[in-house]
Amino acid sequence: MSKQQRGLGKGLSALLGTDADISSIRKPVDYVNKEVVSEDKPKTASAADILRIPADLIEPNPYQPRMNFNQEALEELADSIRTLGLIQPITVRKTSSGRYQIISGERRFRASRLTGMEMIPAYIRDTNDQGMLEMAIVENIQRENLDPIEVAMSYQRLIEECNLTQEQMAFRVGKKRASVTNYLRLLKLPAKVQHDLKAGLLSVGHAKVLLGVEDRHMQEALCDLVIKEDLSVRQLEDKLKKLTEERKPSVEKAVQDLPDAHLRVLEIVGKYFENSISLKRTNSGKGSMTIHFNSDEEVQRFLKALEDSAF
Repeated sequence: MSKQQRGLGKGLSALLGTDADISSIRKPVDYVNKEVVSEDKPKTASAADILRIPADLIEPNPYQPRMNFNQEALEELADSIRTLGLIQPITVRKTSSGRYQIISGERRFRASRLTGMEMIPAYIRDTNDQGMLEMAIVENIQRENLDPIEVAMSYQRLIEECNLTQEQMAFRVGKKRASVTNYLRLLKLPAKVQHDLKAGLLSVGHAKVLLGVEDRHMQEALCDLVIKEDLSVRQLEDKLKKLTEERKPSVEKAVQDLPDAHLRVLEIVGKYFENSISLKRTNSGKGSMTIHFNSDEEVQRFLKALEDSAF
């Protein structure tokens, strides 16, 4: 926790008060209630079921386009898996030799092996039957006991493995597209926050508030605060509002310190995105610019302006 707090600023530290570490109640997700696939007794299951497969029966996909995996990043993911468990199972297909080949999740598989994990939670997909896969996933979504992350992962699988758009998927599962989009956004949260959603320590309402925070360390710290103080969604919003107000003076000063050219960029581009644009610059001249848009139309208007210009 101390490592995270270094980048949080005094405002959040003041809100957190004493150490908000709640790791003692954050238990790893281990899927112990899922059935096991063995070499002697292969399991026939729905493509939407999560089963545990012996790691020795799983092999990489020879057509995996990604050949190089950053070892430091793998170690960091392995540390997360040791603490939180493998939150998002891998997807495999059964081969003619009775083994299981990875379709997606090789990075998660490699990191799990670094932890010494012997049983890997996985979806087993029959790659030759697209329609059955789609039906199995849609049927799985209709279950009432799915946690929010399981729902989000099911939506993601429909997009990636069944080649559906968000609109098509929303129609398949009988949900509004906005609801689908909100669930998919949950997968952008840090692993710690996703874990707490799965474990029921955090509500979807809390998660939506945290999605409005750009800094991942701050998301994690606020998540700890919710659990530690049993905050309601409204109380979390009030905490975040207070924190934002305390940070406003420094943000305004940063804008004032920007060179005229940068301010001009904010002014011109901001017209197309209702001023939902931020620009950060270091003393050396390096920096980043972030644009938030509310619709495809905003992007199209901006693109048209670019194409009509001298560029």
